[in-house]
Amino acid sequence: MLVFLKMGGSLITDKAVAESPRMEVIDRISAEVMAARRATPDLQVIVGHGSGSYGHVAGSKHGTRKGVHTPENWAGFSEVAASAARLNNLVLESLSQAGLPVIRFQPSASARCEGGRLVELATRPIQTALDHGLVPLVFGDVAFDDQIGGTIISTEDIFGFLALALRPQRILLAGHYPGVMDNDRNVIPRITPATHKDFQNAIKGSTWADVTGGMETKVNTMLSLCESVPGLHVHIFSGIEAGNIKQALIAGGSSTGTMLSADKD
Repeated sequence: MLVFLKMGGSLITDKAVAESPRMEVIDRISAEVMAARRATPDLQVIVGHGSGSYGHVAGSKHGTRKGVHTPENWAGFSEVAASAARLNNLVLESLSQAGLPVIRFQPSASARCEGGRLVELATRPIQTALDHGLVPLVFGDVAFDDQIGGTIISTEDIFGFLALALRPQRILLAGHYPGVMDNDRNVIPRITPATHKDFQNAIKGSTWADVTGGMETKVNTMLSLCESVPGLHVHIFSGIEAGNIKQALIAGGSSTGTMLSADKD
């Protein structure tokens, strides 16, 4: 079984303070992934993480998501890449220290975009890593763009591209939020393309700097992906509580959070 797991940037950093990792959370999640692998020998996992107060802060400062044209823009592009890489180094080391056979795949090394849309990314090396029992690690990163020079690709962008090629059964998006909230601040248990319009007014962007669109973009992107990948389920839930991520990896869901799928089943 192949599962994609994202550690949300809001979960593993303090998005209100630039470059502030929550190492105790990162280490706990790493331990939970290791425990899930031990408990489920046939589990294959691709781990991704957001940039939180690293890449998002730098990206917002330079407007990198919208395009890169001037020398100053390109200097900012480099700054965003370096910031995202600093957080990725911390996550990589944590996963490795937990005993996971992790291998990093830097998205910007092979990504190509057109008008902000990811159209090319090397997938064969990632599949080979999975075939040999390794745990691929990806992350939100910069990317070169044929139309606007450069941009930023989110972990959801990367997962969406990989899902079309690798066909995971589940995508887990663990954040600091309990799920997708309605106007009364209650968690919406399930969203499908048919019910999405009922909740659109309630689904808003994140409070802190998020150059890739926040919750609204997450839901739209993942629902579209569910329609493209038969049988795919996406679980948006809280990774704050100890054990939630392990449970989601092993059992395929929980009674908490929001499930997205192409139908009601």
